[in-house]
Amino acid sequence: MNRKVSVAPMMDCTDRHERYFLRLISKNVLLYTEMVVSEAIDRGDKKKLLSFNLDEKPVALQLGGSSPRLLSNAAKIGEDFGYDEINLNLGCPSKKVQKNKFGACLIKDPHLVADCLNEMQSKTKLPVTVKTRIGYDDVEDYESLFNFINLLKSTGIKTFIIHARKAMLGKFTPKQNLNIPPLKYEMVYKLKKDFKDLEIIINGGITSTTDIKNHLDKVDGVMIGRSVYHSPYILADIEKEIFKNENILTREEIIQKLIPYVKNETKKGTRLNQIMRHTLGLFHGQTGASYWKRYLSENMCVRDADVKKIDHIMDKIKYNNADTRVGQSA
Repeated sequence: MNRKVSVAPMMDCTDRHERYFLRLISKNVLLYTEMVVSEAIDRGDKKKLLSFNLDEKPVALQLGGSSPRLLSNAAKIGEDFGYDEINLNLGCPSKKVQKNKFGACLIKDPHLVADCLNEMQSKTKLPVTVKTRIGYDDVEDYESLFNFINLLKSTGIKTFIIHARKAMLGKFTPKQNLNIPPLKYEMVYKLKKDFKDLEIIINGGITSTTDIKNHLDKVDGVMIGRSVYHSPYILADIEKEIFKNENILTREEIIQKLIPYVKNETKKGTRLNQIMRHTLGLFHGQTGASYWKRYLSENMCVRDADVKKIDHIMDKIKYNNADTRVGQSA
């Protein structure tokens, strides 16, 4: 599994439509699902929760939960659905997640985490990985992080994705937890020095190929998140500069290839806005980007959007720069 660059699991962002769209841009980055709760998989519609398009691969399933039994069953079900990796979420700090005693609050109970990981690995042949933070609340010293990783390593886990911020449990909103706690990359670098046999992937505040290259000098891989969602074509730069792949689709070609997917999905009952909302940032930084966002927002990112408008979208792109009637709807 190539984890040199991956796209982080993001709630309300990295659903199957987003992953299909991102895969049109990049053939090499590893993609992750949104966090799926193990109890939901146990009780809910497994096909609705876990089905995905094989063109998305490689793709990892991220699980949330604290029951060794439910997590291990979910891991096996994820394997049966065709995922390439199972990841355990130990980083989400939201109050809802804390209430259900999983996510970042599990860092407080490392032995329960170890039990979960042992059970998960016993049920699946897929690699099981961990995504965690450097600490929580007032616990952010390196010794505590070292001991936590060392215990989980003893279960056989070989890959750790480390968000280089601590989680402030019950004190900050999820958005604040992504910005306010300071980034401490040096702690992650030190982990790699102390655990040379582990695959250490760094996450948090990484926004450019320059950032990625700098981190790859010190760790095994880089996970990027919000920067990809807001400006997805950064993956084209990553393909060229990190993976040395020059066979990249243009933005226009990406939309052309997305259209058949959109038509097929809407026939199954998917709403147009559920797919096209993910493309709002495709032209970020380009002439006409504001027109693109406005056109989508007014015509394709509303709940009752008419799927027939997808047939005219290439004309909107083609004549974007020359169109003096910017802002008019088709």
